[in-house]
Amino acid sequence: MTKERIVIICPGRGTYTRDTSGYLATFGASAKNQIANMDDQRKLVGNSTLTELDSKPFRAKIHMSGEHASPLIYACSLSDFLSIDQEKYEIVAITGNSMGWYSALALSGALTYENTYSLISTMGSMMKEGTIGGQIIYSVVDENWHVDESKKEEVLTEIKNVSAHVSIYLGGYLVIGGEQSALDILLKKLPAKDNYPFQLPYHAAFHTPLLDSISKKACELLPQSIFQKPSVSLVDGRGHIWSPYSTETVDLYNYTLGHQVTNVYDFFTAITVAIKEFCPDKLVLLGPGNTLGGSIGQIMIENNWLDMDSKSAFSSLQKENPYLISMGMEEQRKLVC
Repeated sequence: MTKERIVIICPGRGTYTRDTSGYLATFGASAKNQIANMDDQRKLVGNSTLTELDSKPFRAKIHMSGEHASPLIYACSLSDFLSIDQEKYEIVAITGNSMGWYSALALSGALTYENTYSLISTMGSMMKEGTIGGQIIYSVVDENWHVDESKKEEVLTEIKNVSAHVSIYLGGYLVIGGEQSALDILLKKLPAKDNYPFQLPYHAAFHTPLLDSISKKACELLPQSIFQKPSVSLVDGRGHIWSPYSTETVDLYNYTLGHQVTNVYDFFTAITVAIKEFCPDKLVLLGPGNTLGGSIGQIMIENNWLDMDSKSAFSSLQKENPYLISMGMEEQRKLVC
């Protein structure tokens, strides 16, 4: 039987929510041993285990704070990844959004599962005493999911005027990072539409120069020796491909703890490169949740991928024969498990 070729997409912060709480209890069996190991590590430093957090009623202040949200999301994504039927599917590349880059490192073999937990736990806990800046999200697409270029340019000008930064190019959305005072101006000034703009709770100004001190601290805490060549190609937040053959681990380390922390994360380019360079039969979005589904659809439309030219065309394709398989949606999950 010929295997279908897939690209794996790992979600970032903000995906473990009230709607996805209990995800590990429902879908975590495939990563039972790995989750037990993470729980042991958390007990050693006096943290609630992931199993305990996942079983408790959702409380935003607890479940969405970095030291808990990041490892919870990683555990969910890892379990989904280990559930994929690799007799049926060949994984040709792995990418992710923001914190999802760390998960992608684990799933590609560039870090062991244990070392990825150390990386994610370190980065997630770095601002325990106080978050540096924040992030807001704003939509720049119309009802057909076409990017409104003039609107986008206006928003980019406003961002520049208040000395904020584009943190993530997220399909038809801009994630904006900066000092809270700058974000407060943008929250008032950007035209309100469909609940946008809104502040992402408990998010720091990742992927902006404001996190330079965090980048330097991470380099002091995490050794280069934990990185190795990936066994599956990785696509990073610039669209750069890290292949199993040509990757220099020192460069991967420097990108992960340097550029990736302090510069814009271009998820649009990451997905564009993944679909054009690897031409997968399907994209598989790991859980928890499906919040990246719309962004990925918008990126496909912008590229006219599979002749897709509108939101309705994307929705039709997803109903008939999903190109984007979201493991956070039970009916689609069955297609790959």
